[in-house]
Amino acid sequence: MRTLAFQMPDRGGGPTGPRMRAGRPSRRVRTLLMTLGVLAVLGMAFTMFAGFWTDWLWYRSVHYSSVFTTTLWTKIGLFSVFGLLMAAAVGFNIWLAHRLRPPLSAMSMEQQSLDRYRMGIAPYKRWLLLAVTALVGLIAGASAAGQWRTWLMWVNGVPFHQEDPQFHLDVSFYAFDLPWYRFLLGFGFATAILSLIAAALTHYLYGGLRVTSPGARATGAATGHLSVLLGLFVALKAVAYWLDRYGLAVKSSDFKATGNWTGLRYVDANAYLPAKTILFCIAVICALLFFATLWRRTWQLPVIGFGLMVLSAILIGGLYPAIVQKFQVQPNEQAKEAPYVQKNLQATREAYGIDDTKVTEYKGTSTTTDKSKLRADVDNTASIRIMDPNIVSPTFQQLQQMRNYYAFPTNLDVDRYTKDGKIQDTVIGLRELNLDGIPKNNWINDHFRYTHGYGVVAAKGTEADDQGQPVFTESDLPSTGDLGTYQQRVYYGEKTNTYSIVGGPQKEIDYSDDNGEELTSYAGKSGVSLSSPINRAAYAVAFNEPQILYSGAIGKGSRILYNRTPKERVEAVAPWLTIDGDAYPAVVKGRIQWIVDAYTTSNGYPYASRTTLGDTTADSLTANNNSRAVVAQQNQVNYIRNSVKATVDAYTGEVKLYQWDTKDPVLKTWMKAFPGTVRPMSAISKDLMDHLRYPQDLFKVQRELLTRYHVTDAQTFLTGSEVWQVPDDPTNKSGDAVPPYYLSMKMPDQIAQTFSLSTTFTPNGRDNLSAFMSVDSEAGSQDYGKIRILKLPTSTTVDGPKQVQSKFNSEQEIAAAIKLLKGGDSEVEYGNLLTVPLDGGLLYAEPVYVRGAGVKYPLLRKVLVNYQGRTVFENTLGEALGKVFGPGDTDTGSSDTGSSDGGTTTPPSSGNPTVQQALSDAQKAFEAGQEALKKGDWTAYGKAQEELKDALSRAEAAQSASGGTGGGRSPGASPSPGASTSPTASGSPGTSG
Repeated sequence: MRTLAFQMPDRGGGPTGPRMRAGRPSRRVRTLLMTLGVLAVLGMAFTMFAGFWTDWLWYRSVHYSSVFTTTLWTKIGLFSVFGLLMAAAVGFNIWLAHRLRPPLSAMSMEQQSLDRYRMGIAPYKRWLLLAVTALVGLIAGASAAGQWRTWLMWVNGVPFHQEDPQFHLDVSFYAFDLPWYRFLLGFGFATAILSLIAAALTHYLYGGLRVTSPGARATGAATGHLSVLLGLFVALKAVAYWLDRYGLAVKSSDFKATGNWTGLRYVDANAYLPAKTILFCIAVICALLFFATLWRRTWQLPVIGFGLMVLSAILIGGLYPAIVQKFQVQPNEQAKEAPYVQKNLQATREAYGIDDTKVTEYKGTSTTTDKSKLRADVDNTASIRIMDPNIVSPTFQQLQQMRNYYAFPTNLDVDRYTKDGKIQDTVIGLRELNLDGIPKNNWINDHFRYTHGYGVVAAKGTEADDQGQPVFTESDLPSTGDLGTYQQRVYYGEKTNTYSIVGGPQKEIDYSDDNGEELTSYAGKSGVSLSSPINRAAYAVAFNEPQILYSGAIGKGSRILYNRTPKERVEAVAPWLTIDGDAYPAVVKGRIQWIVDAYTTSNGYPYASRTTLGDTTADSLTANNNSRAVVAQQNQVNYIRNSVKATVDAYTGEVKLYQWDTKDPVLKTWMKAFPGTVRPMSAISKDLMDHLRYPQDLFKVQRELLTRYHVTDAQTFLTGSEVWQVPDDPTNKSGDAVPPYYLSMKMPDQIAQTFSLSTTFTPNGRDNLSAFMSVDSEAGSQDYGKIRILKLPTSTTVDGPKQVQSKFNSEQEIAAAIKLLKGGDSEVEYGNLLTVPLDGGLLYAEPVYVRGAGVKYPLLRKVLVNYQGRTVFENTLGEALGKVFGPGDTDTGSSDTGSSDGGTTTPPSSGNPTVQQALSDAQKAFEAGQEALKKGDWTAYGKAQEELKDALSRAEAAQSASGGTGGGRSPGASPSPGASTSPTASGSPGTSG
């Protein structure tokens, strides 16, 4: 009887009858539990439905429902196909292993222990099989659904009509095909491994495999089954070896000569490539040996073959390339690697659009002696912007906020507007909604009454008034000025990150003036209608706001507006685009349009080095403002194009995508996948074209690549002697890169100014200037996107931005003036340090702002100008330019520091005799210190510094007592300490004041 019992492993069941029923809950409790369970399931289902339904309604409201449906059906298709494939593969192998189980279990202790498990699962075998297959199917399906971009790019891919230099395949193979093949391969490996594990466990449970039992370890059926699965795994490994050959063209590695490297090097082409081919052949043979066990029923040959494959992978795939690298490459690395470096140079420059960069030698010094001509050339060369959009936002806020519930972005924008036929660089910002400033926060105020901002505020970028304030060209509330008539309400903006319900019975506050509050009701067609109870219930759940369901403030005509920032809207309607960090507003044909630059990217361009977008687009502005960060679909890329220009209407929220790069194959692929979503370039109006510009994030990526890839010769590239770096921002101590600046300027080979984006380079590890880079940013112009680099000689040194800033900060007279500007509670802020090529030299200009006591917003007080080592510090840009290009020893009433002629000046006059005397004493102490330096008398030098410090302190105290700088008036109102010519040599000891 005992033997018969162990031959019945599938028996199950247990006692039944009144005893079991006595422990069961009552019918009422069971009904309650069942009701609660049903309600919980319905609640979860409606929550999922709410998310799905609100998404569909939103996409339909912006007229991009095809994006939603295409993405949704693609995800559903991938989830279903690959989920079913995985479930079917694992389920089939479990079923097959169960079917191939031996008819009788051996009477070992191992099998007696397993009998308990077999008997326990016997009544639930079918449900257990369904549960296991469903679980692996769900996981595999979810993973596959995440590959919807890879699938769409593979199925819609268009050729690049460019071949890689190694395998001579079109670039589209690497960009569109290879990622999909790798996904299929990864899915195949996962399927084989899970099937193998499931089959092995089933065979073990039912006696096909034995670990401790005497005799054969596996039945013939189990051996054949598992060998086939192992053969499939090894066959997939063979496919992986074959694809790895092509993967070498896009493989990233660390190359000490160049840093980050992508593509084949000498060891890849001459060791890894043949090794992968040999390993492919070995893996195919090994797989055939595993399949042969269906007939031989022994693992001897497959195990030997598998061991040979592993050994070959170690020797051929690892040791042999190391030997080649050690004994062939390292002794003569430059000669061996040069051909492959040349391929990398060409591919990288093509992939980032920098292959047409024009590099010109530039002297760095001017030989013109006619300073009046140079002064005239300044106005023809550049419209120097002294209004820094990253400094003056608080000034806009203070002077043009009008109401606390309005606010401006932290960083304003630079655009161009035409006035009387003349193009003017303009600093512009929108008066956006600021919920933190409304009188009382509650649900009605936050979402019904205060719903939008109002009006554009703009100022000339090249001027300030006599108080240091911006010269507004569009101002007040409602805004009036040069921009004419336009729809001023701003329902969509960079600071609008909450939902509003508009158009219903509850009126909105439009704006308020001396006559009281003006009310309005949204008349646009944007947003989603809340007239349907289903819609209201869905949004109540989706936004976790029950009042949406029953509030009386919602009625006929009510619409809900959300996803209201421009970048957020563009990213939603085009989830395959990478979004530039800086959206900017423009008034176009009577509407405020947000302009958003968008990129297509890939990380599959053969031989092109990769870059990390999050790092290369970071600078001193993004460090303190996350809203300016790039929105990247893939952070690691080695191909990028500004292929799309997008607009978002500030009133209606309407999103329009325009094809900008008509040759980009990645954009063409996405346009095939989402037909009708991108409009042709011909649809861009002339008015809109006037405001399009070269995007900052693309420029920052390109400048980072050009620190190394401005070199086109492989030998020079390998030596690393021409490596540059992007300097840190000299105007702050953050240690982050200096941001590029928009400026209307003329490069040496141009005949007129054009709107440009520019930056500087310094040698690697040094602060002197090595190059100046500019790109033509005037959309629609013939040279739009043309990158020009002025390369300075390496035999001489020209001051870079950090050195200019350092000289500015260390000049005794300037330091004294700055100390006075800081009198009381005043703070000094340095604006953008602009660089302009001028007659072979480089002109630096930097505005200096002061936040005075009681006036907590920056006002322009001084302008620094530096040219040819001559530094001046004046009240206005005109005065500074006149001084730097004028006869330095004859001008009075203006600053001139750092002069090479070493003259002296009379102490400045002042309305306060105490200040005048203190400054005179400071001048004498400074001169005494310089004389002591020449004699090497450090005791006298120290005494002079103490006297200088004491004099400056007396001047500051007297200035503060008489009203001083706190009210905005600086020593620059009359000649200041900056008016003396400093004989201090660069690097000499001095005082910081």
